Amino acid sequence: MYKAPVDEIAFTLKHVAGMGDALQSGALGDLGEDLVDAILSEAGRFATEEVAPLGDIGDKQGSRLVEGKVETPNGWRDLYHNWIAGGWNGLTAPEDFGGQNLPHMLHVAAMEMWNAGSMAFALGPTLTMGAVEALEKHGSDELKATYLPKMVSGEWTGTMNLTEPHAGSDLGVLKARAERRDDGTYRIFGQKIFITWGEHDFTDNIVHLVLARLPDAPAGTRGISLFLVPKFLVNADGSLGERNDLFCHSLEHKLGIHGSPTCTMIYGDGKFGAEKGAIGYLIGEENRGLACMFTMMNNARLAVGMQGVAIADAATQKAIAFAKERTQGKAPGWTGQGMSPIIEHPDVARMLLTMKALTQGSRAISYACAHAVDMGHAAEGEKAKFWQERSSLLTPIAKSFSTDAGVDVASMGIQVHGGMGFIEETGAARYLRDARIAPIYEGTNGIQAIDLVTRKLPLSDGGHVRGFIAELREIAAAVRASNRDGFGETAARLDAALDDLSAATEWLIAAVAGGKLAEALAGATAYQRLFGLALTGAYLAKGGLADVSDGKDDQRIALCRFTAENLLAETAALKDRVVNGADSLAVARAVLA
Repeated sequence: MYKAPVDEIAFTLKHVAGMGDALQSGALGDLGEDLVDAILSEAGRFATEEVAPLGDIGDKQGSRLVEGKVETPNGWRDLYHNWIAGGWNGLTAPEDFGGQNLPHMLHVAAMEMWNAGSMAFALGPTLTMGAVEALEKHGSDELKATYLPKMVSGEWTGTMNLTEPHAGSDLGVLKARAERRDDGTYRIFGQKIFITWGEHDFTDNIVHLVLARLPDAPAGTRGISLFLVPKFLVNADGSLGERNDLFCHSLEHKLGIHGSPTCTMIYGDGKFGAEKGAIGYLIGEENRGLACMFTMMNNARLAVGMQGVAIADAATQKAIAFAKERTQGKAPGWTGQGMSPIIEHPDVARMLLTMKALTQGSRAISYACAHAVDMGHAAEGEKAKFWQERSSLLTPIAKSFSTDAGVDVASMGIQVHGGMGFIEETGAARYLRDARIAPIYEGTNGIQAIDLVTRKLPLSDGGHVRGFIAELREIAAAVRASNRDGFGETAARLDAALDDLSAATEWLIAAVAGGKLAEALAGATAYQRLFGLALTGAYLAKGGLADVSDGKDDQRIALCRFTAENLLAETAALKDRVVNGADSLAVARAVLA
């Protein structure tokens, strides 16, 4: 059974991601370490004792569409109401609407624990929090007053409606349409697919954020508007009114996250009411909807990265527990009675340590991204620009590297279990099935790589990424200066990885600036992984250097050394793919004809 690693999460936040310095400098207001520890402890308790026990139930039962209504797995509705009673839905929401306005770092740390308990369950609240942020930043005062208090409390949930059958990543071709009405409202028509938690039995109302196109809108993404479309209309006194003209047509039958209802939504076919068209309210300006939705999508990308971290940690815990109990053969040097636990076999230990390294590296990257988000909100002027660029740079890496790690670690977890891992009753397979969606949604990892190479590397004319690499080199230098035997070859291996990262970065910046876009994009995914591995090595080294009194210093240094001497050599091959792989890709594409 999953147990939230509260101590390791707190350590990573404070000593690796930057929260400790932020607390001491007062950048996080009057937030103190005692409150941080209390929030993490309670979030961990809730995830361990209340969410995790219902994870398997949700996977086995799934959500069901019965006579037009979605029924969630047994116990999930009560679990959700316990969750909102704890105030978790408003953790980072603005105080003006009932939120607690706490740092994003605390939010992502808590999200890791909830997703590890049940990713399918945690998806619903995650989208509500994103909808709250989009509405708070771009909605009118009237819309915010009507909807935000109940969305922040969790009494109502929120969704985002982007995808259509013909329009996945390319939103410029979406066909959902909006028509203006004389009273200032709009009527929405169309079909949306893959709408997570689009219908459920948790709450009385669901607030949909829907992208649609007006009749006179420009073509492409410049002609998309964003609308708030509630399941039930809201009366002037705040009570629920008539049913809006929208409904869930069907639920998708998915590889994983079975408990999460993934809906096909129909807007405006006249099923409810005499007049066709779901009533919607404009968020922001007409034809500027994609900019509004990106407020939600950017945080959603980091949230999805946290899902990768969560699955990786839960799969690692399960695999380690199994490897300690399962006996098979005799490992080299085994002196105990009978067969040895498989954790004593070198190859099993290698897999488990790789799982642990990828998990902790992904956690550190994602928390560092959240720290940059918080600092961007707290700072002003050039400092704000610096931290905003840092969060922009880290977001695609946090999303892609962490979700790839989630899949890889869950797969290795099955391998550690052997044949029993392929049997559903052990629970190891669920992690791989659940993890597989994360590299796909909220922008595929290939799209994240395009974003990283074409939009994020050029920030400040390449100055920001160069400065970041320089910061990472300081960590390698500190390892070398520490003269601690336990680090082994960490400093040299980390320096080499950072050399690879720097060379690949310069090549890509020059290629994009020189109009060689196809060549740059051919190596974008390899570069994204290279960056993630280099960050993993650097952040594990930073953790190993931290002077803390929790008795785990030697363990952290040992894992850091394992990572440097076993995983970082891959960066050389990745750099070669970035710099030299484009020509062979161009030639070999003929094979696909």
